[in-house]
Amino acid sequence: MKEPLCAPSKKASPMKRAATTTRPPHEASGHQTLSAYIQARFDEFSRSQKDVAQYIVDHLDEVAFQTAEELARRANTSSSTVVRFSQALGFEGFPELQSSAREEYRRRVASGAETGATKTSAAPLFSLDQSEFETSLGADHVNVEDTARKMSRSDVESAIDAIADAQRVLIAGTDQMAFFASYLRHLLMLLDLRAETVASPSQEALSRLGRIDPDTVVIGLSAGRPHPLVVRAMKLARHRKARTIAVTDATLSEVAKLAQIKLYYSSNSPAYVRSHTALLAMIQALAYGVYSRDAEQYADRIKAFRLK
Repeated sequence: MKEPLCAPSKKASPMKRAATTTRPPHEASGHQTLSAYIQARFDEFSRSQKDVAQYIVDHLDEVAFQTAEELARRANTSSSTVVRFSQALGFEGFPELQSSAREEYRRRVASGAETGATKTSAAPLFSLDQSEFETSLGADHVNVEDTARKMSRSDVESAIDAIADAQRVLIAGTDQMAFFASYLRHLLMLLDLRAETVASPSQEALSRLGRIDPDTVVIGLSAGRPHPLVVRAMKLARHRKARTIAVTDATLSEVAKLAQIKLYYSSNSPAYVRSHTALLAMIQALAYGVYSRDAEQYADRIKAFRLK
């Protein structure tokens, strides 16, 4: 087994392609994985390179076996950006970066060999000749399981407490996230919680941002690169001492960096768009967590809603 990726020196020259094996980009004292090295240098990258970096860190199992073109499509960038990103890390090109990704992935699998054995003993969801529909459905099944396994109970409890105790909840989510922001608002309104959304840079939305105060909880929703409006909401909340919660599929997202509480969901998908199945499950689970804190208080209100 090869040694872990070495932390390179910025002034060292790019590595040369080996005949039979891929060496780390640079030799140095101390070793670290590809993911750890990318996270350590994240702030140095360009905006498009950060998209690639986020995807690699959060989807290492896919990157280990994808082409540069497929990785570029999933990260919403170009294959040339993927190559330049590989070279920025000190690799000769993407194949060498991918080799390091495979090594890290294999170590992860080996370290969780017992769990893996348990998983393989379970019956598969679909047959080997599964259709595209079944492949997509199977990926969503894995997304929900992966989200649940990686979730921190303390973070979830902190998020539920913050929402339940807030005088006002402001949910920021644009474009595709606008739907989920609206749905979370709907679930909280059913519990008679004061919830508002910011889904576009309209005058009304900006005025809602202007009312952020220490009694407000701001929830930022993002998939991939966050919208500037969501980042602005999180920065303003931080400045005004409001509680902040990030719900994102990218652990290196700027929204996550600005938040006090971070909730990560998996969005892997074989389709042409990200999967939001785990996000929807998380939103419903958060609302149910708030409800469960005082079910008797909410019982009559929920019963009236169901009878409509």
